[in-house]
Amino acid sequence: MKPLDLLTLAITLTCALTISGCTGATESTPTTNTGSTTTDTVIPNSLNQAAYIGGTVYDFGFNSIPNIPFINAPADTDFSRSAMLHDGTTYRLYFFKQASHDTIYQFGYNAATQKYEFGFNSIPELKLTGIPTDADTNRFAMLHDGTTYRLYMKRQNDNTVMYQFGYNSTSGNYEFGFNSIATLFITLAPNDADLNRWAVLHDGSTYRLYTGKTGEIDTLYQFGFNAASNDYEWGFSSIPQLQVTNMPTDSVKTNFTMLHNGSNYRFYYPSNK
Repeated sequence: MKPLDLLTLAITLTCALTISGCTGATESTPTTNTGSTTTDTVIPNSLNQAAYIGGTVYDFGFNSIPNIPFINAPADTDFSRSAMLHDGTTYRLYFFKQASHDTIYQFGYNAATQKYEFGFNSIPELKLTGIPTDADTNRFAMLHDGTTYRLYMKRQNDNTVMYQFGYNSTSGNYEFGFNSIATLFITLAPNDADLNRWAVLHDGSTYRLYTGKTGEIDTLYQFGFNAASNDYEWGFSSIPQLQVTNMPTDSVKTNFTMLHNGSNYRFYYPSNK
């Protein structure tokens, strides 16, 4: 059974996420966190791809191009901070700019070359505005819900709190709280959840968050967004635990990205293949 099959009630979550009323941090530019530079020992140049095969398993290469290069990255790309999404038309890959807390680079997947190319069918450089002063800009995640491009960061010193940004096409920026619940909470997480490794996606019905499991690098915990509580709850409308299998040894497992393309749930590790 796919995660989508677990949803038993039709919930219009896109509308729910645009409701105001959640309180969060003040909107101002952070002064204590200016972003990180790449800290992984290996600088990646491609992505190893797995897909959900059913049950509790994501398997490397299933219904997928096993390894996808990304090219033409600016010299100051921070490969340790990445996110992905599919917007119904284009697969998109994002990296932060080195030593920046508010600038991301955008890559689009070119089916003709089977590569993610910087600026392909994309705005090459995007800005984040209104970042809370206590936002942790060392990790981020993104999704598209059919209406809005969304970006998420955790709160410094409390990774059960997420800040949400929406893309404003008028300004061309990702703005904190735009068309969004500004602050979201992660609840019921198992004690061994690795909340520093995380990703999000939207599968057409449910907003989903995934975290690592401490001590089991290829195990994921799955959370679903509960519109009644405005929280991401472990196991809500979800298979609580998932396994990623057969990923190559060249995978850089310090973090992962995920997306849903309308048909398939996909999982990625960076690689230097």
